[in-house]
Amino acid sequence: MAERAVVLLSGGLDSATTLAVAREEGYECFALSFDYGQRHTRELESAKKVAASLGAARHLTQKLDLRAIGGSALTDDIEVPKARSDEAIGAGIPVTYVPARNTIFLSHALAWAEVLGAQDIFIGVNALDFSGYPDCRPEFIEAFERLSNLATQAGVEGKSRFRVHTPLIALSKAQIVARAHELGVDLSLTWSCYAPEPDGRACGLCDSCVLRKKGFDGARLTDPVPSAH
Repeated sequence: MAERAVVLLSGGLDSATTLAVAREEGYECFALSFDYGQRHTRELESAKKVAASLGAARHLTQKLDLRAIGGSALTDDIEVPKARSDEAIGAGIPVTYVPARNTIFLSHALAWAEVLGAQDIFIGVNALDFSGYPDCRPEFIEAFERLSNLATQAGVEGKSRFRVHTPLIALSKAQIVARAHELGVDLSLTWSCYAPEPDGRACGLCDSCVLRKKGFDGARLTDPVPSAH
């Protein structure tokens, strides 16, 4: 039997590619998404389609209320920045950072992994072409992996040795797009935009859209998801 893995799946380009990588490596994949009070649920529709397309054994969407905490343009009444330069995107932590989001998400993934008897968790964080989020850095992932083996019954009793996999962490966005294409990911199912247009198209101007465009341009591929700009 294939080993099980919990894969965090937002519905975006990176997480879809990560799910495809986990599947290619032979894991039975359990996809985990979050309805956490984000600005829109468009990405959750994509997550559902991606999970089905890539053959996840199960896709679980957990409901959390991070909007009650706020503090981010994705969970509060704060405007999403648009049309920023590469220099601006790479400088500092933007208002789209959701406080402790990956810590929260990984904690839920860890709990589910322990229940499933899985030792492996996959997350599509990237420390190269990213928007300065502190919870996308290798040192954070390493610290969480140590915590995983200290904070669980399976870890303490030696039943499991939890591993947090970050297959995209050192790749450029262009390399991620190319890898997704190589693995046969249907990129038309993915969603990256923080602030969709009323007609349903991606805005094309938020940081996430800008980085996505950079990735497709660098990989010399055409993005199948329509954009307003």
